[in-house]
Amino acid sequence: MFRKHNKKIIEHSARGVSRRNFLRWSGLAIASSALPLPPLSSKTIWNEPSRQNQRRQLRNLLRVGWQAPVTLDPANLSSDSEVALVNAIYDYLVDTNAQSQIVPRLAESWNISEDGTVYTLSLVQNATFHDGSPFTAKDVVFTFERLRDPEQSNAADFFSNISSVEAADDYTVIFTLSASSPDFLYNLSDNRAVIVKDGTTDPTDFNGTGPFRMVSFDAEDRAVMVRNENYWLADAPTVEQLEFIYFTGDNSANASANALRDGAVDVILRMPTRLFESLRNDFGTIEIPTNGYNLVRLRRDRGPGTDPNVWKAFKYATDNRLLWELIGVGLGAEGKDHPIGPLYSDYYDPTLEALGPDIDEAKRLLTEAGYPDGLDLVLHVPNSGDRPDLAEAFRSSWSLAGINVEIRLRDEGIYYSDAEDNWLEVDLGLTGWGSRPTPQQYLDLQLKTGAVWNESRFSSEELDALIELAGSSLDRETRIQAYKDIQAYLIENGPIIVPYFFPQFAAFANDVDGIRLHPFAGRTDFRFVTNVE
Repeated sequence: MFRKHNKKIIEHSARGVSRRNFLRWSGLAIASSALPLPPLSSKTIWNEPSRQNQRRQLRNLLRVGWQAPVTLDPANLSSDSEVALVNAIYDYLVDTNAQSQIVPRLAESWNISEDGTVYTLSLVQNATFHDGSPFTAKDVVFTFERLRDPEQSNAADFFSNISSVEAADDYTVIFTLSASSPDFLYNLSDNRAVIVKDGTTDPTDFNGTGPFRMVSFDAEDRAVMVRNENYWLADAPTVEQLEFIYFTGDNSANASANALRDGAVDVILRMPTRLFESLRNDFGTIEIPTNGYNLVRLRRDRGPGTDPNVWKAFKYATDNRLLWELIGVGLGAEGKDHPIGPLYSDYYDPTLEALGPDIDEAKRLLTEAGYPDGLDLVLHVPNSGDRPDLAEAFRSSWSLAGINVEIRLRDEGIYYSDAEDNWLEVDLGLTGWGSRPTPQQYLDLQLKTGAVWNESRFSSEELDALIELAGSSLDRETRIQAYKDIQAYLIENGPIIVPYFFPQFAAFANDVDGIRLHPFAGRTDFRFVTNVE
């Protein structure tokens, strides 16, 4: 079993972000498969300076600003900064690109049985771990046995449909499933499914097959990594040294932006929309559509949430379109209180509308639930991206119906850890969900009865049956209808409010080229970044 580490300082680096510089940078506040998915929207906006006539060269140093990670064990990741770290050091069997297409990594090809229950993967034969040992199918078996063990991984429920993982030979691995799963290849690209060496016991060994090797790590400062000269993929990476510089506190987004302005970092991701807009004219920027969203939920197993009318009152007291226009600045897409956005094309039902806003109906429902004088609650909010501003907008909207909330900002890394009053424990919480390549992953992780990240504790036999149908049927039309039925059910009865789907942003110095921005920011690919002159 991996030993648990919330924070470990390894070879402390003295080149940190000083308190003086942090305060200076933070001073400027900005106002406020067998059955592949249908093709995604091609409305990708590239607002990057033209590089066509500029000379490219290998880059000596790339510095990326992130919030500080908390969890280092790859099998228990949650935040973007944690995913980014393992994405640099380890490799996945398969990956997804910005269009949610499956692309090979350590698995170079695969075959799927006719009934969709046996997946045979052929592995690359030239990959080695950073300690020099060869990568083989045994490492894949070890990794997925860990991921399937609830004592070692929060991904166990996600991979519970795996009956067995076997090494047919050194470079062939066979996954046998308990039932057909048309999205299984996408599941193999889950953030936590990086391949660790057989027998690994300490995640802070950072011994992967990935493009960068760890030199030093300090969660209060930075991670310093260097190019893996023995990387299995030819001509990669093109960066000699990669540094992730960590910012903490409620003003970390502005601090990282001002570090970019000062030339102290080269790239920042995951920022409030208005902050991104303020950087467009002076830096290279990329914006891509995603299915990522911020949701609000109320626990349904205790307190006011046990009465469905209370949560329905929240829905009627929320104006999704107004929140999208005010906080999301109209970028991305309006949400309808379910996780299946328009990027999922045929799976998305554009004819459905959210319940709200209807303040009178919200008040009526609260009175019927026994709260004629309103309701007072604490809303817990991670201090990243647009979430603090969105929380204020929710508060203003809800107050009209007599729902009064005190906003409690939380450090993102701590909030998504196993700390006291974390995101899975609080009564009323705002949670950021990064983009996933298939809608099924949201349903299996977040809304199915007993799911490991079912933060609302919602349970419905009707919804569970629809989720099972959508996730197992090999008939495309059956899946489409099941996903549309799920959307209709969640609008009327579901436990979440989703006001809008946000795009993903990156802003970077003008001498940087080759960033492959990913819909889930932590999966952004820095392997091919170069200098331009």
